[in-house]
Amino acid sequence: MTSLSGYADLGARVLVVDDEASITDALCTALRYDGFDARDASSARAAREAIGAFEPDVMILDVMLPDTDGFTLARELRADGHDIPIIFLTARDETSDKLAGLSLGDDYVTKPFSLAEIVARVSNILKRTKGDDDHGALRFEDVVLNEETHEVRRNGDRIVLTRTEFALLALFLRNPRRVLSKHQIIDSVWANEPSVDPNVVETYVSYLRKKLGADRPQLIHTIRLVGYVLKEPEG
Repeated sequence: MTSLSGYADLGARVLVVDDEASITDALCTALRYDGFDARDASSARAAREAIGAFEPDVMILDVMLPDTDGFTLARELRADGHDIPIIFLTARDETSDKLAGLSLGDDYVTKPFSLAEIVARVSNILKRTKGDDDHGALRFEDVVLNEETHEVRRNGDRIVLTRTEFALLALFLRNPRRVLSKHQIIDSVWANEPSVDPNVVETYVSYLRKKLGADRPQLIHTIRLVGYVLKEPEG
């Protein structure tokens, strides 16, 4: 498992398309643990809808779907102008199937598979396909943080943060939907300081919420007696 620092491509959006809930649940959980923003779809139709709403950076696509096969879906997406990197996931291991998959997508993985292997393959594809403008960027919802330029934007508007606020936001963006305790946050953000009052975390979370927009949907949520979590707005 990764540490809180995670991969360089954390925050990238991954769509997992498979009609087996056990597979989508396991893959999405593993991807989210490593900081990716993962969603699932159980059919080709649901995948098309998710692509429009979610705009994934990578798609993990099962070849056998209930309404059409993954190869056909990939051809249709390419014909429509979608250039999403695709990792085919299938039990079909014939050479002809692999060649067909690699002619349409970027990678081909046969079942059974290792969750760690899939996460690594997603990361490698992102490193190959990500443009220079995206290098060093972490994203969640409408928030983008660039670690190289030290810029933060929400819905395109630039937000000026202090060094500590920046480090705190980066930590949340590396761990979306993962509840972080005050002590975990202190160990990461204030690692070089010998003694930090846990209440300082509450203070800086408050600062960060205000700068991200008190009048906008809140992304940093308090989990009573546990800590804080970056997740989609409630309600």
